Amino acid sequence: MMKRKFILGLFLFVLTIWLTGCCSQLGETKGEVKRKLTRSLQINKQEMMDDIDKALLINPPSKLTDMRIP
Repeated sequence: MMKRKFILGLFLFVLTIWLTGCCSQLGETKGEVKRKLTRSLQINKQEMMDDIDKALLINPPSKLTDMRIP
């Protein structure tokens, strides 16, 4: 009986999430959604490139100190 209630509860939870949609775009036009996704992808790409540059030590030296480090 307990297993049946658990499965029913899980089914209702999944059904609720599926019907309401985690990423539903209510109140947004297609253009707004496209701009938001484009901006998000652009920022993610820039951050990824910065991380790769830091990992490969390609980024320019920091200007935080006035002493030059060879």
